[in-house]
Amino acid sequence: MSEKLTEKVVKSEAEWREQLTPEQYHVAREAGTERAFTGKYWNNHEGGMYHCVGCGAPLFESETKFDSGTGWPSFYAPVDPQNVSEHTDRTYGMTRTEARCARCDAHLGHVFPDGPKPTGVRYCMNSASLDFKSKK
Repeated sequence: MSEKLTEKVVKSEAEWREQLTPEQYHVAREAGTERAFTGKYWNNHEGGMYHCVGCGAPLFESETKFDSGTGWPSFYAPVDPQNVSEHTDRTYGMTRTEARCARCDAHLGHVFPDGPKPTGVRYCMNSASLDFKSKK
C-alpha cells in the first residue's frame, strides 16, 4: 500500500515546539538521536504503520521492520521511496546518509548498506520521529 505525498508541510519553530514533545523536537527538528534501546518502538513487534511524528506521513510498514541489534527501529524499505528523502550528513567527522520525511523535513535517522534482503538497506530510525498506528 503506497500513499504518495504531495504538499510540503512548513511550520514555524514555535509551531513545531508547541506540537512536539521536547525529545521529539530535538530529534525531528534538530537532527538529534535518542539513546539506543530507549525509544518506544525499537522492540515493537505489533503489526501496523509507522508515520512521521511531525506531519503524519506514512513512512514504514511493520512488515519491513527487522531486529538489527542496534537498539533503534530498523526497516529494510519505506512504504514509498518518495516519502523518505535522503541527504548527505557529514557531522561527527563521518559521511552518512540521513533520512528525512519528504513532506515536513523531519529528521528520521540514517540509512546504511547493511540491511537484509530484499533491499540490503537498513533504515535506522529514531522512535521519537515516528508515530505507530496499530492495524487493530
